[in-house]
Amino acid sequence: MQQKKDAPLRSDAQRNRERILEVALEELTHSADAPLSSIAKKACVGQGTFYRHFPNRESLVLEVYRHEVQQVADTAAQLLESRPPDEALREWMDRLAQYAMAKAGLADAMRRTTCKQNALAGLGHGPVASAVTLLLKANEEAGTIRPGVTPDDFTLAIAGLWQLDPHTHWQSRAERLLNLVMDGLRAGAPAGRSGL
Repeated sequence: MQQKKDAPLRSDAQRNRERILEVALEELTHSADAPLSSIAKKACVGQGTFYRHFPNRESLVLEVYRHEVQQVADTAAQLLESRPPDEALREWMDRLAQYAMAKAGLADAMRRTTCKQNALAGLGHGPVASAVTLLLKANEEAGTIRPGVTPDDFTLAIAGLWQLDPHTHWQSRAERLLNLVMDGLRAGAPAGRSGL
């Protein structure tokens, strides 16, 4: 009986879920403490519908974060289809910086709603690590970066992004930092390219 009830609502339920996530992203980015009732209202869903999809604040925040990280990670393959590997890597780094700064409020919501110290990093590690691995492999095969750079090396090298204050003029500092990282990756590259 449960399947009969769910089957016709599957596309409606999916649209409701997507609408909730879209509104939650906007609201939580602006205020980590955005009330769930306000998110449900702005998503045009009832409380029952809202809580069927997301039984508590933590489940909502985690899913919003997971969805956003996946979208950033997915751009790696898209960039590699249309650009040389080193340009794809550098542009992806810019997109990661943009994401990190624009979603600072979402990171605050994550910290406030999860009790696990590494929940934020753990959720993004899989998709981001896969994207980094893909980009590094393409560049190593093209000879545009030094051989042997691991995803962990890369992550440590760009960790300074998360020290930037998103409420300041962070763009020029992020660009300088990422250019330094890219220069370091190119040093010792077989192809001997320098600069974009």
